[in-house]
Amino acid sequence: MSAPEQAAGVSGGQEAGVPATIAEAVDGARRDAGDPTRTAAAGGVGDAADEGAAERAALAGELFAPGVGAQAGPPRTPARATAVQPGASSAGGHSHGPGDRPRAERFTSRNPDEFGVPTGREEEWRFTPLARLRDLLDPFEADQALTVETDAPDQVEVREVAGDADPVGTVLAPADRVSALALERVRRAHVVTVPKGTTVADPVTITLRGSGETAYGHLVVDVQPSADAVVVLDHVGSARLAANVELRVGDGASLTFLSLQDWADDAVHVVAHAAELGRDARLRHAIVTFGGDLVRVSPTVRFTAPGGDAELLGLSFADAGQHQEARLYVDHAVDHCRSRVTYKGALQGRDAHTVWIGDVRIRPEGVATDTYELNRNLLLTDGARADSVPNLEIETGEVTGAGHASATGRFDDQQLFYLMSRGIPEIEARRLVVRGFFADVINAIGVPAVAERLTAAVEAELMAVGA
Repeated sequence: MSAPEQAAGVSGGQEAGVPATIAEAVDGARRDAGDPTRTAAAGGVGDAADEGAAERAALAGELFAPGVGAQAGPPRTPARATAVQPGASSAGGHSHGPGDRPRAERFTSRNPDEFGVPTGREEEWRFTPLARLRDLLDPFEADQALTVETDAPDQVEVREVAGDADPVGTVLAPADRVSALALERVRRAHVVTVPKGTTVADPVTITLRGSGETAYGHLVVDVQPSADAVVVLDHVGSARLAANVELRVGDGASLTFLSLQDWADDAVHVVAHAAELGRDARLRHAIVTFGGDLVRVSPTVRFTAPGGDAELLGLSFADAGQHQEARLYVDHAVDHCRSRVTYKGALQGRDAHTVWIGDVRIRPEGVATDTYELNRNLLLTDGARADSVPNLEIETGEVTGAGHASATGRFDDQQLFYLMSRGIPEIEARRLVVRGFFADVINAIGVPAVAERLTAAVEAELMAVGA
């Protein structure tokens, strides 16, 4: 890895760089010319596998035009005989087919002892600073439960149940030791039920407020067939929390689920989210992380019938010393389902660290799958590091489209100078760039009640370092 790549703080699997020149970005990125220090990792099948010119133009517009989102990627026409056929071998840094060796099933267990205590050498833990969450890796007696505040419309039922009562554990299959411990040892869980055929106009808001506790937590959201709801899970205060969230979206139902990690600076939060989608179900799942010393969120999506549609969105802003990690797994095990993943992160300050792992698996039964995942990271200062690892496993040649892209870039003096030469002060130029970078994700989350709060939080992060 070259010195500029190391300075940009990009993981070994990705190349570092900056977007196409600022002049092209401001003038519309009309021609195919990019800064030679900016490259992106991309791959896929069908129209989801972008050409370099389209990728550079999209990233330039995304980074420097407020409100302009990532134009690269989502497949629009079916692939034609471009996937790896059964029994064939796939080349490259990621797998587009089974090759000669069948992929091992993702290991899950309700027994924490079957995972063992991680050492940091395991693939699923190699980016995580285990010393910061060591107490969550062993069983503990919770100090007390976090304070739970709920605000729900009358049509929605919110109740508290025992940790081993139905429907706890009916969707989740723990994939790591912390999740298994939390499922085994949680004493009380909260269940949100949206009745069949109900459309809920106002968001359901659940606030978890910590005051220094070490605790387990569990939330189940059950959106029954043909229902429609928005659920916001808000984390504030200080805590050391090991938790699980289960989302069941029934046939023809729609759920927007937003999890806000707005912790105090010393909080540690490790949580697994498991979503199960029925026939023609729709899920918009969003993770927004600003606070905490260490936050690790592991969302999993499983389709149970054709027609499911999952959109996974992420927004993070890491300051000096913060570790923010998202590990996604989307399992296309049935036909005619769609998934989109868009995660964006900004980092500033020494030892600010973000990790994004995007695993998408298309099983042999996943005929006519349409999937694309995108990760973008913007480094605002030296000393920050972004690790980004997209993984795509395709086990059928009959897909509508499948692809991924990952890129990391940072400001430089020339880019800021260009905006400033057009009469924009430096501080405002930086803010405009970051606003444009995040705008499409905030808009896509589609919860007006929190959009203003997210924008204000980004502004506050920038003000903290005088950006």
